[in-house]
Amino acid sequence: MSHMPALEAATLPADAVEVGRIADAWGIKGWFKVQAFSSDPEALFTAKQWFLQPPEKGAKQFSGTVVLSVKQARTHSDSIVATSAQVVDRNAAEALRGARIFVAREHFPKAGDGEYYWVDLMGLSVVNREGVALGVVKDLMATGPQTVLVLGYEAQGKEQERLIPFVDAYVDKVDLAGKTIVADWQPDY
Repeated sequence: MSHMPALEAATLPADAVEVGRIADAWGIKGWFKVQAFSSDPEALFTAKQWFLQPPEKGAKQFSGTVVLSVKQARTHSDSIVATSAQVVDRNAAEALRGARIFVAREHFPKAGDGEYYWVDLMGLSVVNREGVALGVVKDLMATGPQTVLVLGYEAQGKEQERLIPFVDAYVDKVDLAGKTIVADWQPDY
């Protein structure tokens, strides 16, 4: 017998961003732990609706996309815990283990001046002040206090990686509309 909570099928919004996954049940009242993917999980706290998809690997308790109404999400020690009226007990919370959490982009709090969501930087082309193409942002890494852009580029017919610290000292300008980042960086660094 499945303890799957009664979740409504939904269509993943076009602007949905994957922000984390459900890690495990927490306590006995249907709360669950969430593993956030980024160091700025505000969207998990502000969005009242999370869109869930089954884990890519392992047992699937549901298929397609379902919508979860979040009653409360908050930080607890070093993780995030959340509760939903649809998840009534520990069994229901356990049934969601591994589910991927997506939030519609419109529910993200507005980034402050000079702040960017990682998701917005992915795929941007990076050029230096001289206009030399350095690569395309394919990933970001948090290394302690700073974020590092991981660029992919081709050299000698092979896919290479270049790392540039995402700090004011090296990044002159982020042009989201123009999908470019201008960096004070040389190709041979």
